[in-house]
Amino acid sequence: MYKKLAVIVFCAWFFCSNGQTLSKETIIIETDFGKLKVKLYEETPLHKANFLKLVREKFYDSLLFHRIINGFMIQGGDPASKRANDTAQLGDGDVAYRLPAEINPALIHKKGALAAARDGDDVNPNFESSGCQFYIVQGKVRTKEDLQKYEARINKTRYTNCANAYLKSAEGQTQKQLYNRLKQETKTDSAEVVNKQIELAIKKQYDLKPEYTFTSYQTDRYMNVGGTPHLDGTYTVFGEVVEGLLVLDKLAAVKTNTNDRPLTNIRMRIYVK
Repeated sequence: MYKKLAVIVFCAWFFCSNGQTLSKETIIIETDFGKLKVKLYEETPLHKANFLKLVREKFYDSLLFHRIINGFMIQGGDPASKRANDTAQLGDGDVAYRLPAEINPALIHKKGALAAARDGDDVNPNFESSGCQFYIVQGKVRTKEDLQKYEARINKTRYTNCANAYLKSAEGQTQKQLYNRLKQETKTDSAEVVNKQIELAIKKQYDLKPEYTFTSYQTDRYMNVGGTPHLDGTYTVFGEVVEGLLVLDKLAAVKTNTNDRPLTNIRMRIYVK
């Protein structure tokens, strides 16, 4: 899958067949279940630099994988998890900054993908990443029909985001207020005209980009390796597991409570090899 930049000397730069560039640094995520060997992507320099900084500062040492969903992903990096009691609900801890999204269509949520956690779309329309929380994709092998459903889901989400952005704009707020006033005055026909204008304005914004479709590379990975395709385009993927997918499966299979927190604490140690 990976190609060496040069064959004469040892080289720390690697290129994936679909254009991803792996970092010279190798990250080791160590747990009681084994080790995950991770490479970061050069295409996401802000996330790469931030993760390396935190790792070298030993920020992640003794933190928990606090959220695990078998067949989906494992999540960690909440600083509050280091000294949390066994019943604490985790996931809200963070550092004092966010990272701008570095979403790249070539960097996908295939099995083993390392990605940045973030707040939801309703409070985070620009998809900014948590400064420290991350997740590693386990996912499942998908069918062609699955991928078609996910394409529709991604496009529906994009349309909703366009609608929310328009309705928050000055023009959108004016149109919405006019529509509401006409409805209150029972001027149904006039209100419907305004509603059509709103829909056309949203559609105009939506049509600025082509509808989302999975590439041949994505289709191949998701149908043969697995992953979580519905997250593509809305979360920043900034690395991947290059060794240790069996360890990932073991971690994903642990028993959890109703909040997806493992019943037995799974602590991590992360370092640069």
